[in-house]
Amino acid sequence: MCGIAGTFNLTRSQPPAESNIRRMLALLRHRGPDQFGIYFDGHAALGSARLSIIDLESGQQPIANEDESLWIVFNGELFNDAELREELIARGHRFRTKTDTEVLLHLFEEFGPGALHRLNGDFAFAIWNAVDRTFFLARDRAGVRPLFYTIASGRLIFASEIKAILSHPDVAAAIDTRALHEVFTFWSTLGARTVFQNVRQLPPGHWLAGGSGRFEIHRYWQLEFPHGRDTRDEGRLAADLEALLEGATRRRLRADVPVGAYLSGGLDSSVIAALARRHVSKLKTFSISFSDREFDESGFQIEVARGLGTDHEVIHATPARIMDVLPGVVWHTETPILRAAPAPMLLLAQLARKHHCKVVLTGEGADEFFGGYDVFKEAKIRAWWARQPFSARRPRLLRRLYPDIAALGGTPDAFLAAFFGENLTSVSDADYSHAIRWRNNHRVTRFIKETQEETSTSPESLDLPSSFSRWDIVERAQYLESTIFLPQYLLSSQGDRMAMAHGVEGRFPFLDPAVIDFATRLPPRLKLRVLQEKYLLRKAALKSLPPAIANRPKRPYRAPIDPAHFTSSAPDYARELLSEPGLRRADLFKPAPVAQLLNKMARGIRIGETDAMAAVGILSAQLLHFQFIENFCVPAPIPRDTRLKVCRGKRLQEAL
Repeated sequence: MCGIAGTFNLTRSQPPAESNIRRMLALLRHRGPDQFGIYFDGHAALGSARLSIIDLESGQQPIANEDESLWIVFNGELFNDAELREELIARGHRFRTKTDTEVLLHLFEEFGPGALHRLNGDFAFAIWNAVDRTFFLARDRAGVRPLFYTIASGRLIFASEIKAILSHPDVAAAIDTRALHEVFTFWSTLGARTVFQNVRQLPPGHWLAGGSGRFEIHRYWQLEFPHGRDTRDEGRLAADLEALLEGATRRRLRADVPVGAYLSGGLDSSVIAALARRHVSKLKTFSISFSDREFDESGFQIEVARGLGTDHEVIHATPARIMDVLPGVVWHTETPILRAAPAPMLLLAQLARKHHCKVVLTGEGADEFFGGYDVFKEAKIRAWWARQPFSARRPRLLRRLYPDIAALGGTPDAFLAAFFGENLTSVSDADYSHAIRWRNNHRVTRFIKETQEETSTSPESLDLPSSFSRWDIVERAQYLESTIFLPQYLLSSQGDRMAMAHGVEGRFPFLDPAVIDFATRLPPRLKLRVLQEKYLLRKAALKSLPPAIANRPKRPYRAPIDPAHFTSSAPDYARELLSEPGLRRADLFKPAPVAQLLNKMARGIRIGETDAMAAVGILSAQLLHFQFIENFCVPAPIPRDTRLKVCRGKRLQEAL
């Protein structure tokens, strides 16, 4: 893993400054604290802050091919690099290192953009052709690793994190108010947009290439649910899934450093830890506990850890501690968040690194691809209800959803039917599965200052596959969840950003291409059997886990928010940023409605989900403005006395 950054001249003739790329790397030091390297010539600059996982001694980036015509910086891991290396050697390529970075470079040299279809890995990378003066950037299919860019003063400027781009002297930071509306509605921005004006992200499954004043973006992979279903019997499918997951887990254990695993106490992380345990004699596992029983799953975590015989460590996350680390969370997410859930994940990564684990396995992706979320059940129930829209019995099934919303069980039938019955019969709408959730979230935007940049709750800006309308209702819901929530929030704000804040790499066996392909070919009834989520995955897990864990109902991961920590017990930074002067300084929110919300919380009135999201969203957006607009500090460049490799064109220098 690494942090990467660089610039490519589009129309600018002035050579890039070495100090600028060193300054960008200074803001990525947390992603790769082990080694630093830069390449620059008259037209391009590449930089890498490296977290050493494989080939600790000779894998320093940037890396060149044999004649130094191509240079690469790479963030991520390839899990099929050994197989690719053998093929490339047979084709005549010569290697100087044992790294997957060099494998990727030679693969690109051999196949160009077609190399992307041969990769099994999580990656974001940039390649510079010093002869043709062309560049190529790409990002993995699922969106595990981030990659951002902007165009400023005739240059394309890119980096693993936005803060590195903002440190470039040609870039000015400003909040995109339309993006703020999107975050408060969808929990993330849509498409390539980020919350910063003119800063874009390269979408998952895309590559960007250019030179001579132009560039273009192409999609190389899109999630599809093929028309042909896998019709084999359940037993055979469960056995095949278990074998696929074991292979994916085994590949993700490849490292020259210790590999650990996160344990939530639920099915997904437990099955991955169990499969890893088959290949690791002593596995370290890490989990989060809460004092509030509504959120705490530590009993299940300890049960799994004992059953697997792992060396288990726990971090206790209190509401006060969550508030204390929230500024650091926002600094690393670089976007407002509507849940406090990323904060304990930051503490968890800190715990893993404290115990010398640079790599952790996690269970992300299982819910999206094997049918684990209540929103899938909701869509299925509503579509079934829509066949008899005047039925009084069918909507009562909705009471079995969202166990984390305690008040739902006591909601009167009439209110339940009215809330979930909006646009009930519009089953063919692209956003049918998520429209209620998004409209409900959208109420939080009432706190944002009135602008012309408001967004609707329709995903019209999404580039949906042509076959989307022919998919099953659950598959359509899976697509929206897997292309919006998964890469934009779960793998980013809760995943890559929190782990890499402490130099920890997350690896995700459920996102292995073979596992995803298997999942997309399953009949929907094997993902969601009536209302039992992840049906086939549970069946496959019985070989690795006791029935009590394999069949345990899904419990959403959430973190507690104490209203007192926004009011009477609020830390100084929260008091200042949520005060009327603080709100007016940022000019993002209406002070009067924010004051009403805070007053409600101060009076001890139990707040609902929408108000809780609003409180976290407003405070995190205020933090974002304070850290990146009002008080953004451009760091000193990575010093020459750091372990820094400097490559100038064809001349290589080492400065230690």
